[in-house]
Amino acid sequence: MAHANENESDNRLGNYLKNRRTKLDPASFGFSGSRRRTAGLRREEVAQRANISAAWYTWLEQGRGGNPSADVLDRIASALMLTEVEREHVFLLGLGHPPEVRYRGGDAITPRLQRLLEALPHSPAIVRTATWDVIAWNRAAAAVLTDYGSLPPERRNILRMMFCDPGVRAAQFDWTSVARFVVGAFRIDAARAGAEAEVAPLVDELCRASPEFAAMWRDNEVQTHGDGVKHLRHPVLGPISLEYSSFAVDGRPDLQMIVYNPATPADQELIRALIERTPVTVEE
Repeated sequence: MAHANENESDNRLGNYLKNRRTKLDPASFGFSGSRRRTAGLRREEVAQRANISAAWYTWLEQGRGGNPSADVLDRIASALMLTEVEREHVFLLGLGHPPEVRYRGGDAITPRLQRLLEALPHSPAIVRTATWDVIAWNRAAAAVLTDYGSLPPERRNILRMMFCDPGVRAAQFDWTSVARFVVGAFRIDAARAGAEAEVAPLVDELCRASPEFAAMWRDNEVQTHGDGVKHLRHPVLGPISLEYSSFAVDGRPDLQMIVYNPATPADQELIRALIERTPVTVEE
C-alpha cells in the first residue's frame, strides 16, 4: 500500500494531465464524440495536437516517460488549452520550476477590472502593460493625471509622455529624479515580463528623440515601482500629493494596476471638486 501511495505521489504530473484531458470536449476540437468509453480527449488526440508520439504521451501520463523538456510541456499545455496558472503548475510538477517568462501582450482588460477602477471615485487608477502603455483608467485618473481617452493609443505610453510631453514634464517637481525612476522601473518590468524584444522599438525611438533618455538608459539602473508618494504641480489644482501603490493583475503577468490615493484630506477635497467639474473624453 505504501508503494502504491509513493507511485501516486511520483506521478503527480501524469495524474494532472489526465485530469485536464478528461475535462475537454472532443467536439470543440473537431474530434468525433461517438463511441467513447470515457469523457474528454483520448491520449492519442492530445499527442496529435501537441505533435508528439502517442506512446510517449501515454508513458508520461503513466509516470514512465522520464523528464519532459520545457518545449514538450509547452506543447502539451497548448494542446490541453491550459490557462497560464495551469501551465505554470504543469512546469512545477514536471520540471520543478516555473516556465521561462515570455511576453504575450494584449490590450484588453475584463469588464470586472474596469468596474474595479471606477469603484475608486476620488483615487486616480490606471492599468498599464509591461511596456508601460496605459490601457485602462478611471474618471479620477482622466481628471487628475491625463485624459487618456483624448490621446491616440500610441501616445498613451508613460515613457513617451514623460520624455516627449512638455505638460507631463512640467507637472513633476523634480523631473530628472522622476524620469530616472521611471526608466529604471520600466527596465525591470520589461525584463520580468520577457518583453525586451517588444520594447526595443520604443527604446530606439526615445534614444533618438531624447538625449536625456538615452543617457539614463545607458546607465542600466533598475528600480521597483512598489509604493510611495507622488508630488505633482497640477495645472488647475496647484501642488498636490498622491500616495501610490501598484498591484499585479491576477492571471495577467503583463499588467499592473496603479492606484493613487490623495495624501491628505485637503488633496482629496481638491481632487473631488476637480472630478465633479471636469468632462472626460469617451472613446468611440
